[in-house]
Formats: sequence, structure tokens, C-alpha cells
Amino acid sequence: MQVFLYGFLTAFVVTYVAIPSIIGVAKVKHLYDVPSGRKTHKSSVPTLGGLAIFAGFIFSYTFWSAEIVFPARPYILSAVIILFFIGIKDDLIDISPLKKLIGQFAAASILVFYANCRIQSFYGILGIHELSYVASAAFSILTILIIVNAYNLIDGIDGLAGGIGVISASVFGVYFILNHQYGEALMAFVLVGSLVAFLKFNFSPAKIFMGDTGSLVVGFILAYLAITFIQGSSNSIVAINTDSNRPAIAVSILFIPLYDTLRVIIIRLIKKNSPFSPDNNHIHHSLIDMGLSHMQVCIVLYIVNISFIFFTFSLQNLGGAELLLFVFIGAVLLSFLTYFVKRWYKSYWVSHHTE
Repeated sequence: MQVFLYGFLTAFVVTYVAIPSIIGVAKVKHLYDVPSGRKTHKSSVPTLGGLAIFAGFIFSYTFWSAEIVFPARPYILSAVIILFFIGIKDDLIDISPLKKLIGQFAAASILVFYANCRIQSFYGILGIHELSYVASAAFSILTILIIVNAYNLIDGIDGLAGGIGVISASVFGVYFILNHQYGEALMAFVLVGSLVAFLKFNFSPAKIFMGDTGSLVVGFILAYLAITFIQGSSNSIVAINTDSNRPAIAVSILFIPLYDTLRVIIIRLIKKNSPFSPDNNHIHHSLIDMGLSHMQVCIVLYIVNISFIFFTFSLQNLGGAELLLFVFIGAVLLSFLTYFVKRWYKSYWVSHHTE
């Protein structure tokens, strides 16, 4: 059990020590994210925090996983390195969305075809059980791409992406320890260590952002943990009543990024815009429009994510399909609540500032 603590602490120290140097280099070389358009920060902020997260994760995980039998390790680390280089290039000089997608697809393919990280069954949800190899591979690659880009999209305000990453990775880590999946557990807690150190410099007012380097790497690791969680293991199941509950619980663990992505796509389609066109309709934008600070928005969304995790674990007796329906209904109610509160706030603000 000590290896998980050592992994966490090593990743924390490496990331914590690296960030001030990265901030210094960014200032000298003028590597900033400049305020403009949709961006909510007021001053120029260095964007290479993902470099420190990557360094902390790679060093700690490589060092402490040596004694753990984990055949998928080299393939996972190879895929993470691909996303690291895509992210850092995008942070330094913008690259096209197509090139980013090709890189993500390559990394996801390594995970699916070499690490055998695949969703192989729907556990009877929608009447679907075992998937063919081709269907399993295709659906798994799509799932990885969705999670990676969903996590990337919530990196819009100080502390949000890092905090959600800590929550999600912590839950996965505890689960994998209980089920004796030590390779995955160490990966989760090493990631938590890097993100906790990063958050020290990212909470409002942020001194550094994780950038695409961080969001792509973190999102990819979370995608691997989520698919491994859904697929389960040959060990005894702890904390999960039946395998059919796994998809709903995985969705709840990653609730905020998945919910926000689905929400903005629906809004864009309703407005007859491209689902890929950037806008200010993210959930964190809506909460900021209500007058909340970056820190207050983070706290609200942390609580929402933790609440969905708690309820899905607590209501497992409902069954897999019913649990997914519960999460969906909860997401719909949250959207209506946000919409009406935002309308009320705007009406209240206008009435009290025009008198």
C-alpha cells in the first residue's frame, strides 16, 4: 500500500518543483494565454502547466510501477507521450483540429489494439450484451475521443479541470485498490499527486494554466481508467453490485465533462450552429454569468460531480439501465435549473441596475 503514497508524493513534488521554473521560462519567452473573446481571465497567464503535470506523472509512474506486473504499461505510456507532443505543440503554435484528432486517434488505437483497453459488453443495457471485436474496438476508440475532448472543454476557468481530475482519479484509484488492480490504482494516485500540485498554482487567480498539454494527457489517462473500470476484472467485485451498473457509475465519475459537452452540443444544434463551433454556453460560463467567482463555480461543480458519484453508488439496486436513466434525468434537471436561475439572475440584475 505504501507504493501508492510514494507515487502520489513523488508526482506532487516533481510537479510542484517544476511549475515555478516553467512560469519563469514562459515569462522570459512570452508564452502566455492572452485574454480575448470567450476567455474569462483578465491578464496574460502562462499555458505550459501541462508540461509539469506530464513530468510528474511520467517520472513517478515509471519509477514506482517497476515492481507491479502490468503488461499494458508500455503501450499506455507510449500513447500518453503522443498526446503530450500534440498538446505542447498546440500550446506553443496552434495546430488544426484535424491534426489534433488524428493524434488522438493514434493514441486511442494504441490503447485499444495493443493495451486491449476495450469496452467488450453493454451488460444487457439496451438489450446489448457482448460486442464483436470490431464493434468493441470502434466504440472504445470513440469513447476515448469523447472523454479526452470533453475533459479538454471544461478547462475554461481556474481550478475546474484540475479539481474534477482529482475527484475522478481519486474515485477510480480507491476502486482499483479495493479490487487489487494495482497498476491502474498507482496510475490514478500518481495523476492525483500531479494535479494537486498543479492546483496550488491554478486556483484563482491562476499563475499558470494546464493548456492542451495537460488536458489531453489527463483526459486520456481518465479515459483509460474509465474503460478499465467499465470492463471490470477477473477479481472479486468490490463496491459494485452488478457489472451492469458500471457504465452509469463511470459516467457519474466523469459527470461534469461529459454533461457539459453534451449540453453545449445540444445548445449549438438548437441554435443551428456547428456542434464544433466555440461559444460561451459551457456550464462554467453560465455560472460566471450569474455572478459567481471562479472559485465559487469550481466548488459548485465539484459538489455536483461528487453528488452524482454518491447517488449512483448508493442506488445500485435500481439496475444498470435505470441507473443510467437516473443520471440522464439528473442532467436534464440540472440544465433546467441552470437555465432558470440564470434568467432570474439577469432579470434581477437588470431591474436593480436600471432604477
